[in-house]
Amino acid sequence: MPVLSARRPTAGGTPGESGDVPLDFTAIDFETANSSPASACAVGLVRVRDGVVVATAGWLIQPPPGHDEFQEWNVRIHGIRPEHVRTAVRWVDQFDRLCAFAGADVLVAHNAGFDLNVLRRAAEATGGLCPPYQSLCSLQVARKTYQLESYRLPKAAEAAGFEEFAHHDALADARACAQIVIDSARRAGASDVHTLAELLGLRLGGRVAPAATPLAPAVPELSVA
Repeated sequence: MPVLSARRPTAGGTPGESGDVPLDFTAIDFETANSSPASACAVGLVRVRDGVVVATAGWLIQPPPGHDEFQEWNVRIHGIRPEHVRTAVRWVDQFDRLCAFAGADVLVAHNAGFDLNVLRRAAEATGGLCPPYQSLCSLQVARKTYQLESYRLPKAAEAAGFEEFAHHDALADARACAQIVIDSARRAGASDVHTLAELLGLRLGGRVAPAATPLAPAVPELSVA
């Protein structure tokens, strides 16, 4: 089963990181229990400030009622089983923490349409509203930046200098997404995610909900051993 954790990197950062890109965003990745986009069972979050990872967090989630059946196909992908989330936080109880971590950031994900849809559908399934996040797809960014035979997350992350991570661990995947955007911005000479999208001929994804809770600044995430 993937081990999700939260930490703050050391002052020196980790390999492949650099502070030479004034780039701010939050990378996000969900794992789901089944084919329903509302069936979130794990989330990983990575906060980037000035092109450096400054905080990470990840946790297991009890999928919303009615979307909580674990299908074997999904279990084979991420290794999360019903017993792993039996004592995990419910979607509705962790939603404020998730939103507080992201704050008003643009959300970055690999195949962002999937992850932003999970965010919206799981909120809807529990009677909630999503903040009006904008998003940037690291898959699209990678296709515009690298010449690869495959743009799957492991291959794109390797091109960005981030190798040998636990693919389908939500936190590890979010960290890989972050590195793709950091590296691509450096190569493109982009000062922020909006400029990066413009330089690559991409558009940021729009709001995940038409009338939603206003965005608030990100708040610190406590380290977890």
